Amino acid sequence: MSMNRDGRLGVGVVGNDLFGPVFAAGLAAAGHSLIGVAVTDAAAADRVEALLPGAPQLSAEQVTERSELVVLAEPAETLEARVTELTEAGAWVPGQLVVHTAAQYGTALLGEALNRGVIPLAIHPAIDVTGTSIDLVRLKEGWCGVTAPRPVLPIAQALVVELGAEPVVIDEGDRAIYAEAIATATSFTRSIVQQATGLLASIGVESPGFVLSSLVRSAADNALIAAQEPIEPPSE
Repeated sequence: MSMNRDGRLGVGVVGNDLFGPVFAAGLAAAGHSLIGVAVTDAAAADRVEALLPGAPQLSAEQVTERSELVVLAEPAETLEARVTELTEAGAWVPGQLVVHTAAQYGTALLGEALNRGVIPLAIHPAIDVTGTSIDLVRLKEGWCGVTAPRPVLPIAQALVVELGAEPVVIDEGDRAIYAEAIATATSFTRSIVQQATGLLASIGVESPGFVLSSLVRSAADNALIAAQEPIEPPSE
């Protein structure tokens, strides 16, 4: 593996998580090249074909050994096992970038790979990921939480900018709180919308989701605007 002189990277994706092919497609649109993808289920393969048509299907070890940037598209519960598997296989290449996309972890979980000389990054998209091209559009007005050792933090930030999103730096020790905030906003929004549309459907309103769409968006926008206002200290 050798780094391209023009700064373009050979990108590989390992894992079935929804954001993996989206990440790779965004980087490909920014001029990076796709080395290959390693997935293990049919749904993930379908997403890859839709977003990265013709992408080489390789093993996880092959993708890792051949890529300058490895995207570990693993759910949080399997991420550590994947890092261990690739470490035991001797697949890591010193100097390559390795990024995972799990919200609750910083780069400490990549310690085994770090010991083999890789550059560890954690980049999580603060959007409700679908695994389709719509995510690429939403990233243009979205943010990504980034965590990395300070000397290489600009690399993580630059990758996010290339996706069209804005980076927000999350300290290693704050990733659990960041993940809780993301999960709270996502689950609460889904729950409230389901409850409200269910009420409208119960009284015979057709297409309740469309009826509430403008209301939900405007209410969320107003709440987010209000959240930008400074919090007044309690009066004595």
